[in-house]
Amino acid sequence: MKRSKALGFLIVFVFGSAAAWLALKNSTSPEKTTLSHAGLIPDTLLNKEGTEISTDSLQGKYVGLYFSASWCGPCRSFTPELIRFRNEHAEQFEVVLVGGDGTAKDQAKYVNKYDMPWLSMINQSDEARQANESLGVKYIPFLVILDPSGNVVSKEGVKEIRALKKEAMNLWANGPKGA
Repeated sequence: MKRSKALGFLIVFVFGSAAAWLALKNSTSPEKTTLSHAGLIPDTLLNKEGTEISTDSLQGKYVGLYFSASWCGPCRSFTPELIRFRNEHAEQFEVVLVGGDGTAKDQAKYVNKYDMPWLSMINQSDEARQANESLGVKYIPFLVILDPSGNVVSKEGVKEIRALKKEAMNLWANGPKGA
């Protein structure tokens, strides 16, 4: 009887240790979230005029998914800074607005007021909601940076642009930092 208890303990210990080792191994490896542009960004987006446009213009670029809304004071403060950053890096970086306004009309006013030079997801669309949920957006403004392959390289885009200015692009180009 004692031998079977000891054997049972040994089996639990060995398998429990193996499970703990696997959990530790998986938790210490860097997390890399891969989301293809097609999986996170719909095939068509809206330009400033509200016309549907293909996402082909995003190919080969870093993409900032910008979660923002016209009613958000911090968003209105950051938007001009993001426009300057985007314009300075337009050949390698593009922004897609994922608006949090209540209506498409409010989103269009916001886009036009700031003369946002980028494309937008359709306001309140399933794709916009899915992007919000998939990326765990808890507040706005929120800027998620995807590399040209669709990998999340940062969820701290707002802070990085504010702190590093032009150098934020170099940070993202060197690999995953906050995903």
